[in-house]
Amino acid sequence: MRDATPAQTDETVYLKDYAPVPVTVTHVDLHVRLDPRATEVSARLTCKRQGPGEMVLNGEQLEMVALRLDGKDLPADRYTLTDKTLTLHDAPDAFLLETVARISPETNKALEGLYMSNGMYCTQCEAEGFRRITWMLDRPDVMATYDVEIEADLPVLLSNGDEVAPGKWHDPWPKPTYLFALVAGNLVAASDRFTTMEGREVALNVWVRPGDEGRTGYALDALKRSMAWDEQVYGRAYDLSVFNIVAVDDFNMGAMENKGLNVFNSKYVLASPETATDTDYALIEGIVAHEYFHNWTGNRITCRDWFQLCLKEGLTVFRDQQFSADMRSAAVQRIGDVLQLRARQFREDAGPLAHPVRPESFVEINNFYTATVYEKGAEVIGMLRRLVGPDGYQAGCDLYFERHDGQACTIEDWLKCFEDATGRDLSQFALWYSQAGTPRVTVEESWEDGVWRATLRQVVPDTPGQTDKIPMTIPVAWGLLDADGAELRPTEVFELSEAEGVIEVETASRPVLSVLRGFSAPVILEHDQSDADRLVLLAHDTDPFNRWEAGRALAKARLVAMVAEGTAPDAPWLEAIAKLARDETADPAFRALALALPSEDDLAQTLHVGGIVPDPDAIHAAREAAGLAIAQALASDLGELRRAMRVTGPYDANAEDAGKRALDAVLLRLATRLDGGDAARAAYGAADNMTDRMAAFTCLLEAGDPSVAKAFEEDWKHDRLVMDKWFAAQVMHSAPDRAVGIATGLTRRDDFDAANPNRFRSVIGALTAGNPAGFHQKDGSGYRFLADWLLKMDAMNPQMAARMSTAFDTWRRYDADRQDLIRAQLDRIAGESISRDLAEMVGRMRGA
Repeated sequence: MRDATPAQTDETVYLKDYAPVPVTVTHVDLHVRLDPRATEVSARLTCKRQGPGEMVLNGEQLEMVALRLDGKDLPADRYTLTDKTLTLHDAPDAFLLETVARISPETNKALEGLYMSNGMYCTQCEAEGFRRITWMLDRPDVMATYDVEIEADLPVLLSNGDEVAPGKWHDPWPKPTYLFALVAGNLVAASDRFTTMEGREVALNVWVRPGDEGRTGYALDALKRSMAWDEQVYGRAYDLSVFNIVAVDDFNMGAMENKGLNVFNSKYVLASPETATDTDYALIEGIVAHEYFHNWTGNRITCRDWFQLCLKEGLTVFRDQQFSADMRSAAVQRIGDVLQLRARQFREDAGPLAHPVRPESFVEINNFYTATVYEKGAEVIGMLRRLVGPDGYQAGCDLYFERHDGQACTIEDWLKCFEDATGRDLSQFALWYSQAGTPRVTVEESWEDGVWRATLRQVVPDTPGQTDKIPMTIPVAWGLLDADGAELRPTEVFELSEAEGVIEVETASRPVLSVLRGFSAPVILEHDQSDADRLVLLAHDTDPFNRWEAGRALAKARLVAMVAEGTAPDAPWLEAIAKLARDETADPAFRALALALPSEDDLAQTLHVGGIVPDPDAIHAAREAAGLAIAQALASDLGELRRAMRVTGPYDANAEDAGKRALDAVLLRLATRLDGGDAARAAYGAADNMTDRMAAFTCLLEAGDPSVAKAFEEDWKHDRLVMDKWFAAQVMHSAPDRAVGIATGLTRRDDFDAANPNRFRSVIGALTAGNPAGFHQKDGSGYRFLADWLLKMDAMNPQMAARMSTAFDTWRRYDADRQDLIRAQLDRIAGESISRDLAEMVGRMRGA
């Protein structure tokens, strides 16, 4: 663990200070002799000078065994060794540096560098984990080829590249340290093959623990589809003779794109109808694609420095979203992407953790693996494509791959390719990378003398460290309908590049505006549109996103009124919702999304922006009342609607069947509000797949059935991933006043392993993100519970503690009593000896 007191968190790294290393490494030979407590790593670094200065290598928690330069032991006066660096004095222009380091994978609980997971050796080197393996220039702009030899009495020894002999691997493609990987253990492979468009035969392997190989089929299929899609859409072919994926139980992230050897959290690899839900299958498909797509957007072309993280992550998220849209429903995918963006990134932008897509400084780079870098970064790519058009986007991407293959690049390099390919000036568009905050776009309409006019205005709000911002280039997709829902004007794009812009159309009658179609820019839209217009859009808009958005706006307006004014849901809205639920022409997955109410956190932020202090208890009560009202409006149709969603035949994870199951789950939850769980008990007994079983299980938890949790546990206590669902569901679907007590009880069980990130998130994360009213209990018990666990987790896994601490980031929007309670916990955490990771996050949230 990198220990630091809060006072030490001023070790800030700035983008403006970037400089290339004076001495670089072009090739790495590693010999790794594995031992749980005394692994020896022998490294031979081929080095060359490229400028004046000393060579400073990174190294942490390493025991020095040997140090030689050009075959000779290095005298003590030629180097300086600290607990974090190895500095060579007077290094020659070209030389071979040899080091031998001793490390202890078994005691490494931070899950960075080389560690052990249930007897398996595994690495995680992004962002700065390689320095825990051996001394090296651990930064992304140092790209080297690698030869790796692994010595161990284990049947499977894997590293990057192609295997040239048992346990010996050669990677011919230069890569930075963060893409290094090593895995060794008792593993078995599910295998397949793929022939690239260049005629290369590629062996595909998904390595798992014995007994899990039967749950790898979907991951392998997703990999093959990803490889074919990247060739067809981006013209990118795979470049090695083997592609390995390894499933690891203990992993901080979802997966890691190491060259030719992707390491995955087991939950994003293993799936069978009995153990995985439709959501799990969709996540496996998307994450497998994401990590594979990194082969070009991240590996072959990487980041010059960690400030450019969005260059690889934003682009690759956009690519995996495109892939998933092509594999499934494009409309449903877009709605899901926006829900994620608003829930995670808009929240980030609205609080003390706001930062630009490309940050200007950091203390701990692990803290900038954020929704802003990933999700907003992807939205910026999507806007760029919309602005330059599909052909311009393709031309810019082709030029980027041609010009920068094998290089470590910047956002400027990326944008310059599009400027050169399209002739367009993107200097103003580049502000999306440097200005933090979610722009607000207001729309005011008028219709007079046969001319309809929409005045658009933009404001980019102040965020920590940034004020008085410049107007952005905002692509606003729009169209017009008439009062009966017929389309008057198909989709066009208006580029709002000044503080104010105007759209004018001559029309004989007042039209209905459909604005920000497809969510064409990541902005907050303020449009005082009438319920009548929104009902037209809900019923008839040709843009499926805006059809859903109209329904969501109607629902949010009702819920806000219920919380703030104590009103009840009105009949026109309930009738419109019921009509949509019965619309057999609409995609069931779309109908499921349209019936879902805005989340409690979404409503809290909406109230806060509107100048109303959100009350978590009142928000929860309003959503419950609205859900009951919808159930009552559909009461006579629920049985028939559910029968129409019945899927016959064996389980298939395809989009059509998954959509039917998603709508059935929503309808079952509505039925449970009316019958106390009778339909859910029948559904639980009849379920032949985990999707239907979990839908019924969560309904019964909400109905207060005390027997269902025990029955589920008895059936699935042998399966770690299914039990993660069991842990999370009990916290998320408990009554708010019981949530902290249930979470506390679950953490005291023998099978609660806090060192396993999945299990930790399944309880602590389920409370903070999945049960807001439970987390924000007036007595502060949720805040104390989280703070206790952050301090415990920080002692072994600082990354996990820092990421989970973001549950406190909205503390200033609540009432004074809750603010005092949260501030007290933040102060308490800050007063302890904590990691740099957690100290930075707490300091930013406290406003330090």
